[in-house]
Amino acid sequence: MTITEEIQKLKEEKDAVILAHYYVEPEVQVIADYVGDSFYLSKVAVGLSEQTIVFCGVSFMGESAKVLNPEKTVLMPDAEADCPMAHMADADTIQAMREKYEDLAVVCYINSTAELKRHSDVCVTSANAVQIVKALPNQYIFFIPDRNLAHYVAGLVPEKTFVYNEGYCPTHERMQTEEIRRAKEMHPQAEVLSHPECPQAVLAMSDYIGSTTGIINYAKKSDAKEFIICTEIGVRYQLQQDNPQKKFYFTETEPVCPDMKRITLEKILHVLKTGDNEVQVDTGLREESRKPLERMLELAK
Repeated sequence: MTITEEIQKLKEEKDAVILAHYYVEPEVQVIADYVGDSFYLSKVAVGLSEQTIVFCGVSFMGESAKVLNPEKTVLMPDAEADCPMAHMADADTIQAMREKYEDLAVVCYINSTAELKRHSDVCVTSANAVQIVKALPNQYIFFIPDRNLAHYVAGLVPEKTFVYNEGYCPTHERMQTEEIRRAKEMHPQAEVLSHPECPQAVLAMSDYIGSTTGIINYAKKSDAKEFIICTEIGVRYQLQQDNPQKKFYFTETEPVCPDMKRITLEKILHVLKTGDNEVQVDTGLREESRKPLERMLELAK
């Protein structure tokens, strides 16, 4: 029996479903029941009938799935797979901002810990941030933890006043404009598609800016035949699946999230067998961090 067949068999025995982010390795995406970006997976997690969710992603994703599905078992293939940006804000700063700005909404990117979510008014993803910020009644927006996404959203919602936090995604932050220029010189017909977690200088060079799913959909619809992709390299698998006749290039320094790459078939098999790495969120934290997530799902309808 192959490892894939073993995973399939155990999935049925344990009433389990596998969710995977686009940034994990292709072989993990292949065996997953649902593959998507943070927003898609957070929506999917709520409607699942299976009792066990194996979340192939980083810790904040498993935490969010548990917060939204407290009665289900959520397993992480690798308990150490984390997102550095998810920790790049703190409760004291949030409180200081609330005291400084009377009409303030704390808008928390879903790429954050449950502890940060509990201190926030609403969560957003890169796919729905503009829509949700526009829908808020508040004038002042303290956007945590990612400064790059915050600046991008602020540019599209000029009627709001943004207060910036200094968090960032290390993988997207490493994107270099010089490498993108070189890629453009080598492939002059290619369109540049970028994730809004990239620095502003990168976004300024882009033909399209959007979430991971947005990039995938744009590439599918575009008449262009070549693309330079400015986001984590795991998305290449889906892009090639959807567009076998198109070409996709990445920067010379490949944008790799080391935490996403920790997820392997062997680790998925292990947690299905043993029930290891179960996500636990205490009741108080769960109830408080659930509110901004539910408000996101409500406002994004």
